[in-house]
Amino acid sequence: MRDEVQPPARYPRRIVCLTEETTETLYRLGLGDRVVGVSGYTARPPEAREKPRVSAFINARFDKIEALEPDLVLAFSDLQADIAAELIRRGYPVVTFNQRRVAEILQMIRVLGGIVGAAGAADDLAAELEAGLDAVRVSAARFPRRPRVFFEEWDDPLISGICWVDELIEIAGGEPVFPALRAAALARDRIVAPGAVPSAQPDVILASWCGKRVRKATILERPGWADVPAVRRRHVWEIKSTYILQPGPASLTEGVRQVHALLARSLDVEVPESLRPAEALDAVS
Repeated sequence: MRDEVQPPARYPRRIVCLTEETTETLYRLGLGDRVVGVSGYTARPPEAREKPRVSAFINARFDKIEALEPDLVLAFSDLQADIAAELIRRGYPVVTFNQRRVAEILQMIRVLGGIVGAAGAADDLAAELEAGLDAVRVSAARFPRRPRVFFEEWDDPLISGICWVDELIEIAGGEPVFPALRAAALARDRIVAPGAVPSAQPDVILASWCGKRVRKATILERPGWADVPAVRRRHVWEIKSTYILQPGPASLTEGVRQVHALLARSLDVEVPESLRPAEALDAVS
């Protein structure tokens, strides 16, 4: 703990981000200099990786956090509730976001902007992201049809995509095959029986195994999946979790663009140059 109590600044100046989306948001607001500690999983923006890494997702190095003397700690979801509670007991201000839908991601950006004294810039950023999503919608409306999509968030047990992922698939021009599961905030409530996927007949399978590399052979060789259209046509692709499972700017930019481009590939349709992903797409399976 700090030996001396300093007068607080008007807005937080030393911010620890326990997940990547708040880190990226602060950098996009031009406030990267205020970020003093980040999650070990941080990938965006690349320069943020130079900051001290103080946490994984469900655990943290409290000694490292205390050494940074933060005046604000940003956390995400019930999975970090224990970390947040311990930091609160140690006297630190903690804000824990719990965004699960696209609209909530945009709201998080605006709320965070208000907390750090950048409400105008945050509103501009959210509006920019909304405009980008609208552009993807317009492009997707030109598709000859909407491919049926299974998004695989985990392989064993088989888990379908969280709400914002399903929403982005729809924006990008696809039709999620298990829409009834999207409202479940907890992964255990989105478990899918392996036999349900062949019954759903997805045209495309997108996979992001929450931080570990996707093994496409595992998907392509599952018993009973040979006649799934996505498997038969080898329309099985990975999207890195840092792009699609990060409920922040990344998923609303690079993430949705990768989904849109892969769905277009499945239909043999060109994507406007202005909407092409910045990163190379996953190779054909």
